[in-house]
Amino acid sequence: MVLRFQNIRVYWLAFIVYWGIVLFGYDTGIGGGVVSQPYFREHFGLLNPDGTVNVKKSNDLSSNVVSVLQAGAFFGALGSAPMSSWVGRRWTLFVFSLFFAIGAVLQTVSGGSRGIGYIYAGRVLAGVGIGAISAVSPAYVSECSPKDVRGRITGLFQIMVAFGVMISYFMNYGIGIHITSGFGVWRIPFGFQLIPAGILAFGLLTVRESPRWLASVGRVDEALENLAYYRRLDIHDEGVRHELAEIEVGIKEEREARQGLGYKELFFGKGNWPRFLIAVVIFILQQWSGQNSVNYYAPQIFASIGYTGNTNSLLAAGVYGVVKLVATALFVFFLVETLGRKLSLFISSIGMGTLFFIVGALLKTHPPPTTPNGNPPPASKAMAAMLYIYVCFYSMGWGPLPWVYVSDIFNTRTRHYGLAVASASQWLFNFVLSKVTPDLVTDLGYKIFLMFGTINILGMGTFSLFIPETKGRSLEEMDIIFGSVVASDREADIAKQELTYEHDTSSSRSDSNPEKV
Repeated sequence: MVLRFQNIRVYWLAFIVYWGIVLFGYDTGIGGGVVSQPYFREHFGLLNPDGTVNVKKSNDLSSNVVSVLQAGAFFGALGSAPMSSWVGRRWTLFVFSLFFAIGAVLQTVSGGSRGIGYIYAGRVLAGVGIGAISAVSPAYVSECSPKDVRGRITGLFQIMVAFGVMISYFMNYGIGIHITSGFGVWRIPFGFQLIPAGILAFGLLTVRESPRWLASVGRVDEALENLAYYRRLDIHDEGVRHELAEIEVGIKEEREARQGLGYKELFFGKGNWPRFLIAVVIFILQQWSGQNSVNYYAPQIFASIGYTGNTNSLLAAGVYGVVKLVATALFVFFLVETLGRKLSLFISSIGMGTLFFIVGALLKTHPPPTTPNGNPPPASKAMAAMLYIYVCFYSMGWGPLPWVYVSDIFNTRTRHYGLAVASASQWLFNFVLSKVTPDLVTDLGYKIFLMFGTINILGMGTFSLFIPETKGRSLEEMDIIFGSVVASDREADIAKQELTYEHDTSSSRSDSNPEKV
């Protein structure tokens, strides 16, 4: 029997867990806008004696405020793996949400006698929290999702990232319009972080642990109960029993394959090393797509193409955030399970690269005016339009799908390590890009768009053609796709496991209903 809203509990899980991902988007978007506010620059000594902006100091502080978050996130992502394996997905997220909250408080109270060091320390701690959350969340959601809608539910990750980025842009815009001086210039946007963190922490008390993690630590009865709960079916349902059998067989095969071999086998064992390689490369390419450079420094990017003046650049960045959110939502809800992973990534990379080349060519042939006049010229409006179309292509592939794909490909015993390594590589190159982008924008001008366009078409487009398709396949089938096991052996093992369940059920019923003599 198919119930209405069959997967509502899994969607609720994703909604709660991904409030941590709102923090991911919000925190990465807020930093560049805060440090571009005139009062922030004045208070923290980023102006020359004549009142003009010291470009070197401003670029350094801007990159530091953004990049120390990524540095903390790198270590948070790696540190989450052993904890997630030990205490489970749910409590790992709860602990690291508290890490984030402490970091948010430190950022909020900065100012006056509490100098820029409080912001740096707070960003590092918040980064540790976000890094762990970004590694554990997609694994948690993926492990609880049925295979036919797993891409859509896991893809909510990127919708929440886009939502967080959009909020950060409009927060910066609102501060720039209504609050021109005082500590509120940074305390309001930094303090706002505590709202999503609170929703995540308290919301985790309303969801259940991952059935796959429970099965991996031998708590099979709890795994069955939680699996039935998320499917909204009885624990004796044939489909639930088959899914648990598949989970247990996959775990047993992986445990036997890794018997006594430790971390070397984890990363380099049969069928494992290609997954880790894909997980690292897909996020390196995502970071070098150019989108996050636009993301973090959107006000500066739009100023560089002609949207001069604080209000114009912040508003253009805000509209960019809205377009990104809408495009991501449309793709995740209507196309991710239709086009498949490979085709979506390929179309996305070609579209992004083409539009970056157009922006670079326009910037070269129609450079923006050097003095603000409050009205961007037509060429600047055309470049802004190309960036808006660009983010639509990003949102239909290289935005949401790396997280979906990496959540797909690992088996239960390696998933938390795979997501940790993938997330750490994402944050490492986030760190690199956030450090170099201000100088790249200043030094390269239009060439930065040509550089990213080349990476999009040649690197990302080619990569997307060689990875295997995972749409519509169960998590346990990934072992077959990557050659860890043979399909016929897996089916035979599942059939044996199901017979065990049937025997256990029959024995239980006989014990509870003895025949009268």
